[in-house]
Amino acid sequence: MLQTRGVTAVEELVILAGIYAAISAWTVHFAAAQPELAISNLVVGIALAALGLCMSMAPERSQDLNFVVLLMGAWLIVSPWVVSRNPDTGMILSNVITGACVCLFSLTAGGLLMSKRRT
Repeated sequence: MLQTRGVTAVEELVILAGIYAAISAWTVHFAAAQPELAISNLVVGIALAALGLCMSMAPERSQDLNFVVLLMGAWLIVSPWVVSRNPDTGMILSNVITGACVCLFSLTAGGLLMSKRRT
């Protein structure tokens, strides 16, 4: 039970990271300059928040969804170069830091779930 509570806490951080990814284009002020990246961040951020919510409600069943969250975090890291032509430093830093945090949260939750299954 205690480890499930830790997984839930990590998944709630995924929700917060998803919300930030969704609004990052407007907080970092690149929505007008790079609308493609803004839409990509909005869609991925909403999906991350929804997945984080689902995973925090049933952490025992969220092992497979952690891989999807990991892929979304990796997409956030590479999307400034894939989606936009000339990303500036703010776009790159915002996406790379958010994506790295999402990947870290996903790996942490997966590790906690794996250690729970062993015991």
